[in-house]
Amino acid sequence: MSLRRYVTEMGMGVDVHGGDYTKAAQRAVADAIRHSSLNFFQALDLRPSDMQITVKIGAGDPEAVNVEAVAGELPYGTVRVEAERGGLDVPSENGEDLMVIVNAAVLVSLPAR
Repeated sequence: MSLRRYVTEMGMGVDVHGGDYTKAAQRAVADAIRHSSLNFFQALDLRPSDMQITVKIGAGDPEAVNVEAVAGELPYGTVRVEAERGGLDVPSENGEDLMVIVNAAVLVSLPAR
């Protein structure tokens, strides 16, 4: 089955205290889709469950991102999450806390017609 990308959404999420990359990644995905309403399914004779979604996460420590938890932020479709190095780590002035900023790109593809 050939896929065609129809939607690209970008978002940013922050965990201000504690350095939780998964929490920041979930917030980045929620930010990316918060204002989206995809209304073209009927015109394409498809359903939301037909979506093939790739979520690209940029985090200072990509291994610390729970990709299953991040995938759970999306209500429809088949979701694959790829975490890679990116984002920004901001240590507190005294070095006892960490703010993490994570970026997300949500890429939605559908079967090509």
